[in-house]
Amino acid sequence: MAEVEQSDPEQDVEQSDPEQDAERAALEQAVFARLRRESGHSDAFAYLVTAGDRDELGRVLTAPGQPLWARELAAFRLGVAGDPRAFESLVLFLNHREPARCASAAHALARLGDPRTARAAAALATNELRVAYALHPVRLLTDLRAPESVPALVTTLERRLRRPHDPYGKVALACVEGLGALGDRRARPVLEQALGHPPLAAAAAGALARIPQQR
Repeated sequence: MAEVEQSDPEQDVEQSDPEQDAERAALEQAVFARLRRESGHSDAFAYLVTAGDRDELGRVLTAPGQPLWARELAAFRLGVAGDPRAFESLVLFLNHREPARCASAAHALARLGDPRTARAAAALATNELRVAYALHPVRLLTDLRAPESVPALVTTLERRLRRPHDPYGKVALACVEGLGALGDRRARPVLEQALGHPPLAAAAAGALARIPQQR
């Protein structure tokens, strides 16, 4: 039976950020609390949330007839444990219609460390047919700081700015904030365009202040 790997305590001492650790723990507990409610406080939930066998969690992802809460719980636990079997399920949840599932998937994908994650998140963020669900892929790309991050956020923001009265203001704002956090000069032109959009102007000014001037 494959055990869920535990982190190295010595590495945790060197790299741990208490504030980030607290936020991570709070988010994970919120995910478990939501899924416990969805399960009807079932014995099956109590078993899966503590199961130490990765293979057993992996079977939940592929076995027919599993409830949605069980698949999400298995994918989430495998993801934060760094097991690549969670990848496909987490990407599906990242683009789910329910924001809470998107947020939990983004958290687990950020912990997973799979090299495919940034490419998948960029594809979701730039899929205009699914832009209503692009918020968490955009935020994940910011967290990943991957080569795909800046081009995807620039593309998504450019599209939002081109549409008068675009209904996806939260996605646009996440792009602006993300580009500021990434601090890449390639973002300056689109952020300068965002200055002309009142709902984004303050955030765009703040983002530009974080990016070095073009030489």
